[in-house]
Amino acid sequence: MRRWFLLVAGCLALAGCARREPLSLRMVRSEMQRCPDAAFLDGQEGNLKWNYTTGLELDAFLEVYSVYGGADILDYVASWYERIIAPDGTIGGKYSLEKYNLDHICPGRTMLHLSAIAPQPKYEAAADTLLRQLRGQPRTGAGAFWHKAVYPGQVWLDGLFMAEPFYAEVALARGADSLWNDIALQFRVAAEKTFDPATDLYRHAWDESRAMFWADPATGQSAHSWGRAVGWYAMALVDVLGVFPAEHPERVALEDILRRLLETLPRYADPATGMWYQVLDCPGREGNYVEATCSAMFTYVYLKADRLGLYRSDARKLYRKLVRTFLREEADGSVTLEHCCAVAGLGGKQMRSGTFEYYIGEAVTENDPKGVGPFIRASLEYEK
Repeated sequence: MRRWFLLVAGCLALAGCARREPLSLRMVRSEMQRCPDAAFLDGQEGNLKWNYTTGLELDAFLEVYSVYGGADILDYVASWYERIIAPDGTIGGKYSLEKYNLDHICPGRTMLHLSAIAPQPKYEAAADTLLRQLRGQPRTGAGAFWHKAVYPGQVWLDGLFMAEPFYAEVALARGADSLWNDIALQFRVAAEKTFDPATDLYRHAWDESRAMFWADPATGQSAHSWGRAVGWYAMALVDVLGVFPAEHPERVALEDILRRLLETLPRYADPATGMWYQVLDCPGREGNYVEATCSAMFTYVYLKADRLGLYRSDARKLYRKLVRTFLREEADGSVTLEHCCAVAGLGGKQMRSGTFEYYIGEAVTENDPKGVGPFIRASLEYEK
């Protein structure tokens, strides 16, 4: 599974002369070099915090371990979970079930994967807590999960990735067939409420009350399709379809949503790089920029959808464009993912408006877990 890589104009292109480790493994090693303890990922400065960004990146590390091995990689992931989950299964790191925050479901998926490798009763107990959260999660009138208790009636595309892959893997592992209908419902309602017929894309979020300052008073939708929000939704959908029962009557509808989105996305890609913009529905607008996290997410989805036979595309070529556009090799041999939007959202204490100016004004950083995790997963798909 090793590949040949060539350094061209300061970037890595996949071709070759010098034999190197696969890029998925190189990125894991680079991150472990930058952050010797997972508690420092995403700028946590050693604080144990139960957050989706750490869970997302560590899940990609586990996938690399499952393909290439490396006891140090497994230890790196296990150490974080060993410290943040108490012996009785209590989740630390400021987790609170009563906050009904979908972001806090995401690290549970990685925990399930870790438990499959190194089982511990406390991981099953913690998974029970997260499942109990989902069972009590407040819902809109149509049955979609609120993104958080403090965001009443709001459905964010981000939440689909945070919750549904965990929900699906619990359904699969525990034979809870009754959950599949609810999982499909979450995708269908989110797609229906955020769909913009003018662009064939999905807006970042929808407010059932239409009362939020960022919501259109007629549709309840936020103002734009944010690249990473659509990326969250697409990744959630392809991951869930990877385990969703083939004979289930809802599967066709989910496949259709994915297919339509993958047919639409090339219309919004940058012609020069083939990558996607921070504000997805404003390609080429002054101030907009091609952004690494959403581009890595979409590339991963195209690669996995192709492998699963859900959508055929030239996904390998797309991956090479991702590498050329965003990856930088350092003098010490590590690799850096450039041009990552650090964070974006709606409402909250920051009064985030969801306007074009808001999204392009958010900080841009390097090696953000929200880009590194999808990049590693895209690299693994390419290497397969």
